[in-house]
Amino acid sequence: MHEIITLQLGQRSNYVATHFWNLQESYFTYNGEEESPVNHDIHFRPGIGADGAETFTPRTVIYDLKGGFGSLRKYNALYELEEEPGIPRGLWDGKEVVQREPEIPQSEYQKSLDQGLPPPPLSPETVRYWSDFNRVFYHPRSIVQLNDYELNSKLMPFEDWSIGEELFRELDKEHDLLDRDVRPFAEECDQMRALQIFTGADDAWGGFAARYVDRLRDEYGKTGIWVWALEDGAKVQRQKQILRTVNVARSIYVMAPQASIYTPIIDPPRPLPSYLNIDTGSEWYTSSLIVSAVETITLPARLRGYHDIEAALAGDGGVHKVFELQSSVIPDKESRSEQSFGLENLGLNKKVKEEDEPETEFDLNFTYNDRTGEPHIFNQVEVVRGLEPEKKEEPLFAEDPGLARKRRLFKSGSIYERFHTPLRFPVLDSYPRNVFSTSDPEAGVKIHAALTASSRVADRMKALQTLVGRVVAVDEREALTNGLGEIRESYEEGWFSDSDTGED
Repeated sequence: MHEIITLQLGQRSNYVATHFWNLQESYFTYNGEEESPVNHDIHFRPGIGADGAETFTPRTVIYDLKGGFGSLRKYNALYELEEEPGIPRGLWDGKEVVQREPEIPQSEYQKSLDQGLPPPPLSPETVRYWSDFNRVFYHPRSIVQLNDYELNSKLMPFEDWSIGEELFRELDKEHDLLDRDVRPFAEECDQMRALQIFTGADDAWGGFAARYVDRLRDEYGKTGIWVWALEDGAKVQRQKQILRTVNVARSIYVMAPQASIYTPIIDPPRPLPSYLNIDTGSEWYTSSLIVSAVETITLPARLRGYHDIEAALAGDGGVHKVFELQSSVIPDKESRSEQSFGLENLGLNKKVKEEDEPETEFDLNFTYNDRTGEPHIFNQVEVVRGLEPEKKEEPLFAEDPGLARKRRLFKSGSIYERFHTPLRFPVLDSYPRNVFSTSDPEAGVKIHAALTASSRVADRMKALQTLVGRVVAVDEREALTNGLGEIRESYEEGWFSDSDTGED
């Protein structure tokens, strides 16, 4: 069935993933409804609840620090009969004194869902944790709380990359995390396609994820690993910004060579187009914008009939693994027609020809803030949702996609593929309703998204090398600089921008 298992590492990642799972749940259809275009078996697993009823829960493992789960319980309504009892009797027959921390109260939104009532509108003030807008039941094995650190602690902040690396090693030595947390889900798969990882990259979660990817690659050598590496885009003091940037450099150095797709994502991206309404101080808002692009670009992997997105992303033989995430919202308003928006350049109504070029102009770039210069594109995969070709009898591709890729590679041209689907991006009651001012929330949103491997990655690696050479200790500096240099070279081979002419 080509299943995908997801790992969620940290608070920011769980905000994004919660939106992602809410969207997947919205695609379910029930008795009498037309079959969903989304194959739910890719991301969901069948099971049996505590009362013997059939269940369908996400194939995911959710890690967060103590206090990060909010009101979410490990054992929900589907599995509450399985909840483990208290302290076993026999070893101690004396009086028990149980101390419990005060429980975090449920949000009104969650209370309404539990009672089967229409939930009240959400706002940045009412969303305190990612679990406050969660609509999905998880299997108890999916919930993993790390009690060594507390969320937002001032005494022991979870910020340094090496802290996360050491935490993983200690936990893995004690429990074997792959055997305990991942293998039960993997053994349920008929043919596991990929491991999808949402993680922070500029804090301690980057170190935790790096060691996790090490283990996953050793265990699942030929399985795809998709890393969505989140970075905090908020401005901070210089010393803290240097720490974050060094953490990012370490994350890329370790994870990018081992991943199939490594995508840095700035949260929130800047600049933001005027048609977006985003409260940049609310993770609920900023994560909703991120998931609109992530869920769109990965949609072909879940649609019935599409199974080639991995090959499309490999593009030129898997040389380039660091991608930019980009997107634009296609408006519904008549004041800005589809023609003026540039849809005639999307190639939806024509066959792919050798002279066609990939899209370079997007309203949002989640990976890089710098928009100066025209990058050289090595490989690009685009997804357009909410639109269909006018001539439905014509195929999207004029020839076999694999052959088209080989032709472009042979001619040293940009390799790209484009997928399209009429399925719009749904705006749920768990999603900020006013994010997209150009679209009708009730009808859904038309989105054009892309993953792009371009020469801008080389510029980013060069900047990281420069910083690492100044601030990282000698014992680590050489390996880190050389590793980033190797990634940089793979984005310069056969292409040199004017700024690099004559430089080493």
